[in-house]
Amino acid sequence: MTLTDTRHQPTTDPSTPAASHKWGTKLWAILFVAGLAMFLDALDVSMVGVALPSIGTELGMQTESLQWIVNGYILGYGGLLLLGGRASDLLGRRKVFLVALAVFGIASLVGGLVDSGGLLIASRIVKGLAAAFTAPAALSIITTTFKEGHDRNRALSLFTIFGATGYASGLIVSGFLTGIDWRLTFFAPVAAVAVVLIAAFIVVPKTENTERGRIDFAGAATLTGGMLAAVYTIVTVPETGFTPLVTATTVAAVALLAAFFLIQKKVREPLVRLGIFKAASIVRANLAALAIFGSYISFQTIVSLYLQNTLKWEPLNMALALAPAGIIVAFLSPLAGKLIDRFGTRPMIIASMASFVLGYAWFIVRGGDAEPAYFIDYLPSFLLLGIGFALGFSAVMVQATEGIDDSEQGLASGLVQTSGQIGGAVVLAVVTGLISGGVATSLAQYRPGLYFVIAVAVVGLLAAASALLGSRKSAAQAA
Repeated sequence: MTLTDTRHQPTTDPSTPAASHKWGTKLWAILFVAGLAMFLDALDVSMVGVALPSIGTELGMQTESLQWIVNGYILGYGGLLLLGGRASDLLGRRKVFLVALAVFGIASLVGGLVDSGGLLIASRIVKGLAAAFTAPAALSIITTTFKEGHDRNRALSLFTIFGATGYASGLIVSGFLTGIDWRLTFFAPVAAVAVVLIAAFIVVPKTENTERGRIDFAGAATLTGGMLAAVYTIVTVPETGFTPLVTATTVAAVALLAAFFLIQKKVREPLVRLGIFKAASIVRANLAALAIFGSYISFQTIVSLYLQNTLKWEPLNMALALAPAGIIVAFLSPLAGKLIDRFGTRPMIIASMASFVLGYAWFIVRGGDAEPAYFIDYLPSFLLLGIGFALGFSAVMVQATEGIDDSEQGLASGLVQTSGQIGGAVVLAVVTGLISGGVATSLAQYRPGLYFVIAVAVVGLLAAASALLGSRKSAAQAA
C-alpha cells in the first residue's frame, strides 16, 4: 500500500494544467448509478426529519424516543460502515452494493407498515445497516473508477449533486407526503431502490480487482455495540440519572470501545489499519466530516421540531423553508472540483466550516418566538449552511481518500463516512438530552441544543485551521 503525504500540497498543482480525460458513456453511467445511492441516503435523512413530529403524534413518541428514529439509522449506518468498506474491498463492490441495496428497500417498506415505535426504530436500524454497505461501495466504485486528481475531484463534486438533490427533493416531497400520511415517506424510496438495482446490475462491472483477506467481524461487533451503548447512555442520563441499567451500558460502552482498539492492534487484518491515521490530512478530513454531519443533523432536528411543534408550521412550509440549503448545494457543487484543483482541499474545508459557524450563529441570534420574517431571520442561515456543504463535502471526501491505494479505498471511504455518521449520532444524542423535557413552547428551550451545535462546528473549524499552522511551521523549518 502506498500512502503519500499530501499535508503540504493542494490536490493538484495550481500552476499546471489538471490532467483530464474525456469521459465516455460507461464512466458517466457508473457515476450516475453510484450517485443514486447517495441520492437515496440524503432523501431518507431529509424525509424522515420532516416527518418526525407527525410520527410522534400518531405513535405517541416523545422527543427522546423520536431521536432514535434518526439515531437508529445513523448508528446502524455508522457502526458498520467500516465493515461495509472492508467487505467492498474483499468481496467485490458490485456484489456488496446490489445485496445491501435490496435490503435497504425491504427495510424501508417494513418501516412504513409497522404500528409500533419500537418496531419502527428496529426497521430504521436495519435500514442503516444496509446503507453501511451501499455507501462505501458506491464511493469506492467512484474512487477506483476515476483516477486521482482532476478526474476524481470532478467525479466527487458531481457525486455531491446527487446528495444535494436527494436532500432538497426529500424535503419538498416529504412535506407533501407527510400532509397526507407520514407512512408514504417510507414507501416512496422503495420504487427508487428498484430502479437503482436494475441500473446497477446492468452498469457496474462484474469483474473487479478485489483483495484477498479476512473480514474483522470482532472489530465490527465491538465498535457497533460500543457506539449503541454510548449513545443510549448519553440520551438516557439527563432523564433518569445513573440507574443500574444506565451504569451497565456505560461500562459496556467503555469496555467494548476499548476492546475494539485492542483488536485493531492485535489482529492480522484489522477492520481499521490504525496506521492510516499517521497522515494528518486524513485525520483532519475525518474530524471535518464529524463536525459537519454532527452539527447539521442535530440542527435540522431542532428546526423541524421548533417550526412544526412550537410555531405550528405545516410540514410543507417547513420543508420549503429548508429547501434552499439543498438547492445551493446542487448549484455550487459542480464548481467544487475546479476549486479543489485550484486551491486544494484545506482552504475549502476551512471556508466550509466557517460558513457553518456563521449559519448557526445567524439562526441563534435572529430566531425568535414571534412570527419570523423568513427572508431576514431564517433564509440567510439556510443559505450559509448550503454553501458550507457545497464547499466542504467534496473537499472532505477528496482529502480523506487521496494518496490511498485502491486496495484500501473501501476502508478510507468507509472511515470518513463513519466519522460523519458517528458524529451525527453522538451530537444528536447530546442535543436531545439538552432539549428534552416535554413539548417546547419557545425557542429558549432549544437554545442549549443550538449552542452545542455551534460549538461542534467551531471545533471543526479550529481543527481545519490547524492545517495552516502546520504548513507555516513546516515552511519555517524548511527555510
